[in-house]
Amino acid sequence: MQNLLDFDADALIAWFAERGEKPFRARQILHWIHRFGETDFDAMTDVAKSLRAQLKETACIVPPVPIRDSVSGDGTRKWLMDVGNGNAVETVFIPETKRGTLCVSSQAGCALDCAFCSTGKQGFNRNLSAAEIIGQLWLANRLLGATADGERIISNVVMMGMGEPLANFDNVVSALKLMLDDHAYGLSRRRVTVSTSGIVPAIDRLRDECPVALAVSLHAPNDELRNRLVPINQKYPLKDLLSACRRYLDRAPRDFVTFEYIMLEGVNDRDEHLRQLIDIAHKVPCKYNLIPFNPFPNSGFRRSSAPTVRRFAQLLNEAGIVTTTRKTRGDDVDAACGQLAGQVKDRTRRTQAHVMTITKEKAQ
Repeated sequence: MQNLLDFDADALIAWFAERGEKPFRARQILHWIHRFGETDFDAMTDVAKSLRAQLKETACIVPPVPIRDSVSGDGTRKWLMDVGNGNAVETVFIPETKRGTLCVSSQAGCALDCAFCSTGKQGFNRNLSAAEIIGQLWLANRLLGATADGERIISNVVMMGMGEPLANFDNVVSALKLMLDDHAYGLSRRRVTVSTSGIVPAIDRLRDECPVALAVSLHAPNDELRNRLVPINQKYPLKDLLSACRRYLDRAPRDFVTFEYIMLEGVNDRDEHLRQLIDIAHKVPCKYNLIPFNPFPNSGFRRSSAPTVRRFAQLLNEAGIVTTTRKTRGDDVDAACGQLAGQVKDRTRRTQAHVMTITKEKAQ
């Protein structure tokens, strides 16, 4: 049985064409699946009965299965999604006054092993399929009570959950196309963000194939420190990463890149780091998003003090660089940035060489 959640519009049209059906049939089904959230082919009333019968024999619509639903005191909602074989991923909905943001996972675990991230400490198990990625948005819409013609509850999607999105490029892009498709979710490119640790060839591919808003997990303003905090920097150093960011802006829906910067006491929050961040902003049009570190057992790091974070933000803003500080949301249900550990089992026994091998393969 073919899970139709795996198909973006072009793939669904091609699948229907193989069965002698015209493109408009694919668009009808796309609308029923993603706009109406329908899984019962018999309920798709404007589709020919003969086609509905065929689909019941050959296709299905199966999103991930939620096995835990947690709501934080601040309204943040986290779902633990079963993706089979003992693996689970996490999806987080962050409600705000004027928008609702869904944080979506792209992998079970993560191969990049960033020093400050609890998810990375679990190792990498596998990429999620396109169905498992877009299925998180499909399911969140249903669980939040969205209707096909009602007010949109999820206005923004960020690929900032578990995993490195650009290491699962094809499946992520297929899901992104559905997020943008007017027959599916109809989100603006400006309201869909992919966050990457810096896989340079994949940044260039994203620019060419599906440019959306780009966020880069910077976290250090020089190669020596970034090599330690974000190991992928050893393969794609800052010079190459910043050049890729400049190229990306040629086609990006926004005229800046967001640089995410987790604040670690005594590690990357000194005056010298502030000066280096200002220098980076002179090279790439950007805004900074300062992120208070969310602790986890045996991390070896401490959160920068609130006065330090405020001073960093103030001085960057005074230098003419738009700078925000991310609110810590959902940390009481481990849904905050860097805490998306879930119940993913590390079967990789990963070494650093293994990390770089996986990254190289996925970038090609």
